[in-house]
Amino acid sequence: MIDQKFQNIDGIFSISSEGEFEKIAIEIFNFQYLNNNVYKQYCDYLSIQPNEIRQVSEIPFLPISFFKTHSVSCGDVLTSEKEFMSSGTTGMVTSSHYVKDIKIYEQSFIKGFEHFYGKIDDYIVLGLLPSYLEREGSSLIYMVDKLIELSNHSQSGFFLDDYDTLLKVIAEYKSSKKIILLGVSYALLDLVERYNPDLSSCIIMETGGMKGKRKEIPKSELHAILKKGLNVNEIHSEYGMTELLSQGYALSDGKFEIPKWMKVLTREYNDPFSYTTKKSGGLNIIDLANVYSCSFIATQDLGKVFSNHFEVLGRFDNSDIRGCNLLVQ
Repeated sequence: MIDQKFQNIDGIFSISSEGEFEKIAIEIFNFQYLNNNVYKQYCDYLSIQPNEIRQVSEIPFLPISFFKTHSVSCGDVLTSEKEFMSSGTTGMVTSSHYVKDIKIYEQSFIKGFEHFYGKIDDYIVLGLLPSYLEREGSSLIYMVDKLIELSNHSQSGFFLDDYDTLLKVIAEYKSSKKIILLGVSYALLDLVERYNPDLSSCIIMETGGMKGKRKEIPKSELHAILKKGLNVNEIHSEYGMTELLSQGYALSDGKFEIPKWMKVLTREYNDPFSYTTKKSGGLNIIDLANVYSCSFIATQDLGKVFSNHFEVLGRFDNSDIRGCNLLVQ
């Protein structure tokens, strides 16, 4: 198969209305149906006729588990510029996301970050992400590394487990520069327990879970501990995953907002092809930046969608754990 180019990449990142989103989403659906064999077979299995798709709600969402078992890509994966891989405990099957054009990923996370936080070079960007740094193929590390570079500040960087140097940087610059600290949950808890520092001048963004280092706890409990232990009013969160090239951000209370090239829907618990608008359900994500893989993903997260944000309530995991295991936070 000859790799085809989607002709309206710039249109993805300049969407300004619901009508524009619908138009480009349907264009991308048709492109992926023609060029992504895995997605085409899935649609055919569901007897989906592309010429009958008139609105986003009619587009089928590919179960996210396919990224563990298939090469979800438009064209030949060998022409991909990057392969991102999910983390996983020993023996767990991990996901692979083949990225044809790394510039699209960069455009997505840069525009997304600046939409919610302003210009990157206004910040010192600090990364406390040891579990991610210790493995290959992390899309999060790629993103944070690029943000560090674009911050254009010599003190921006990763601090594997060097808490002393991290705190010295914060102490030196907290009165003169905006500082954002992105940390994996267990490392932020380590910081609290060992130092109990006053980071009230910083934006603290937790991303990822305990990575097997600690017992998982509800987000509300985690954030309460971090707020008190770091002396901050809010804990920010990033919603992202290997299978998506865009992110949502929660600036307070776990209320995630997304850029205009994303959309979140909720599906019924017991019927993956029916949608609900007033109660919790499985989260379906549209990420138009996934133009060369699949933009329509049925995740294993549970959540609730509101008019201007969504919340993550837990996880509906039926692939890595046998049966139907509902882990509600």
